[in-house]
Order: sequence, then C-alpha cells, then structure tokens
Amino acid sequence: MTLRQRVVVIGGGMAGARIAQQLDTGVDLTVVGEERHAPYNRVLLAEVLGGQYAPEVIALPTRPAVRWMHGVRAVRIDREERRVVCDEGSVLPYDVLVLATGASPVLPPLRGLFAAGAGELPDGVRAFRTMDDCLALRDEARPDVGAVVVGGGLLGVSAARALARRGVQVVLAHQGERLMERQLDAGAAALLRRHLEELGVEVHTECRVRGLRTQPNGRSNAGAVRSVELADGYRLDAGLVVIACGVRPRVGLARAAGLEISRGVVVDDRLRTSDPHIYAVGDCAEHEGVLYGLAGPAQEQADTAARVLTAALAGARATGAPAVPGYRGTRALTRLTLGAPPLGGATDHGAAGRWRSDPPPPLDLAAFGEPTPREDDDVVQLADATRGIYRKVVVRGDRLVGGILLGDLRTVGTLARAWEGDEALPSEPLLHLLTHAPDGGQ
Repeated sequence: MTLRQRVVVIGGGMAGARIAQQLDTGVDLTVVGEERHAPYNRVLLAEVLGGQYAPEVIALPTRPAVRWMHGVRAVRIDREERRVVCDEGSVLPYDVLVLATGASPVLPPLRGLFAAGAGELPDGVRAFRTMDDCLALRDEARPDVGAVVVGGGLLGVSAARALARRGVQVVLAHQGERLMERQLDAGAAALLRRHLEELGVEVHTECRVRGLRTQPNGRSNAGAVRSVELADGYRLDAGLVVIACGVRPRVGLARAAGLEISRGVVVDDRLRTSDPHIYAVGDCAEHEGVLYGLAGPAQEQADTAARVLTAALAGARATGAPAVPGYRGTRALTRLTLGAPPLGGATDHGAAGRWRSDPPPPLDLAAFGEPTPREDDDVVQLADATRGIYRKVVVRGDRLVGGILLGDLRTVGTLARAWEGDEALPSEPLLHLLTHAPDGGQ
C-alpha cells in the first residue's frame, strides 16, 4: 500500500498544467491529456499562427516528478473504486481526482460541415482551439488560398488577424450586429472593425453562414472545402475555413460519473464537486453559476485548488493550521493585441484592400465588467477615431464597474488593478486616468 497520496488530473491544458506546477511535491501526481503536445499557453496560439512565435516559445513549465500521459483520453470515472479508465487500457487509481477537461469548440449546424458517413471535417475546415489546429492552419495558410473565418468574437478576431499577418486574403463573417459584442459597445466595435479592415480583413456583420460546399479530393471521405454559402445565397470562394463560434465546457465524463452538472461541473468555494474526492477547475468548472472560459480565472482556480489540496493531503486541519482561503470568483479582464505587418515586410497591397505604405500601428484592447451603464452610473468616454483611441469607463459610486479601452494601453495598469481588486478609485479626477497616457489622450 502506497504512503503517498495519489492525485490524478484529467486535462493537460493550462489549468491542468498549473495544478501540476503548484501542487505539493509529496504526492503521486499523474496528468492525463488528450493532446500529444506538452502543455502550452493557449492564449498565444494566434501569435504562433501569425508567425510571431515558434510553438516551443509558448510551452509551459513542467516538473519532472509529474507523470505526464500525452495523447491519452480518459473514458470513464469509476467513483466507487476511485479509478480512471483510459482509452489505451490503463487504469489509474486515485485518492483525489481533478477535472481540468476544458472546453470544446462549438461547431454550428452548417450544411456540408459533416458529410453523410464522414465523421470528420472536410479538408481545409478547422476549429481554432488546439496546437494541432494552429499548426494545421499555419501549414495551409498561403496568399493564394482565400480564407473565411466564421465568428467575430475574441477567437475569430484573433484568427482573422493572424491569417492576415501571413498574407492570406481573409473574410470575417459574423452573425451579430458588431464584432466582439460580448465585450465591446458599438463605438469600440466600429474602431476594431476599421483596424481589421486596414490589415486587409474583409468584415461582414449581420452575416449568417448557411453551409459549406465541398468537392472530392481522394484523401478524405468528407472531401475538401471550396466555398462558403451565406444565408442570402451568395458564395465566398474559400480553400480554408476557420470555425470560431465559441466553446462549450467539456462535461461528458463528469455527467457520466453522476456529478452535479448545470452548464458546467458545479463546484463550491474550495473547487470541490458534488463528490468530495473530485475537484474541477478551468473552463469546465461552474462556480456560483459562472462559467468564465478565460485563462485568468482558470489560473486562479488552479492555484486555489492546489493550496486546498496541499493542505488537505497534509492533514492541515488535524495540526491546527489556519484554513486555506477558498475561491471567491475572478474579476476577469480581457486583453487582446492586434496589428502587425504581414510576414515579409511592408508592401503595397492597395488592390487587395490592405494598407498602401506604412502598416497600421498595433491596437491594444482591454474590456472588463459592465460596459453598459445603469441609469445612475457615471460614464467617462474619450474617442479619437483618427488616432485609433477609444476609452470608456463606467463608475458606480467610488467603484469602477466596467470599461472598454482601445489604443495604447501602457497605462491600463491603474484601471486594471482598481477593477480586479474591487478597490475604491483614486481621488484624482477620473478623466485624468484616461488622459494620462503617452499620447496624452488627445
């Protein structure tokens, strides 16, 4: 009988890797991950696709004492026997199990997305969620191949920008009224759209994609994509289609094991599920009705779970040690940096709709909280479309409750700290916080 507590983590992504990095070294720790790659920073996949970083640059640190099982899928949780069954036949007993199963891309019901009898996507059609997705897109992205990105949220905007940086002719088709409508208001979305168009991306909002048209290619039962059909019947020629329609938490294992599920795996302030021997963190975890789907909250949850587990496994309560603080939620700030010339330097792309001489400057974006004010809220807003500046904050009493910032964000730190810490705003006029910037805010 082993004296070391056995901890199994299902999920080798950012949350699982964080648990493995932070958890006390005195446990027998195994991480099961479906991806064949070592853990990496998923937030930077667009930079790999765009050619700014090599894949190894975004690798996350790992500890040699941890047993990593790459390319292995957990298929069943046996709660009674406390063991995990994997697809290659291994059975992993556990004292504590951590679910860090993440989220899967949403594949909309488009005609032609899955051909009859073909359990795979057509060649040239990709989601944008994993390193394999990224590397495949990077290999297939060429200036002579037209690309259509379906979805104008954070993921779709990132993918469109990265493909444009590689010189690909990109059309971004978004069903909503404006880009990134979950984070941006109309003014900020208009500025973001203009910036993407300056990079050469053709943007269509209120544009519903109805289906894909494929042709046989002799390699795949699903064939290869050749065009995208819009709801109005118009067809866009495309050799590459990126599906960026959001993600949904992966809860299949947890549901089959009988754990409490709402939209995600329900957890308490100590990240425990309805089974006290099983915890959940990251994109699959639902805390107080909230699914975050962002890297920052996943990291905070993993850190909290690691502290809770380390204390519990060490018998901290028995020794009279103080209780470990639980997880109280995350005030998450969304950050995105857009804009870089295509690989190969500045050239005249006027005929293709790109910039003609100097490339547009980078565009930094930060969004947080409630950007739509209530009736009694104070709003401070600065906008300069010519210089690509948009700054708006919503204040309730002495607290910052939301904001949207585009442009040079080297001074975002003060506002970010006030938001993330739920701190009272400094006594200086709020306008000063928006204008005290390298460009003067003018």
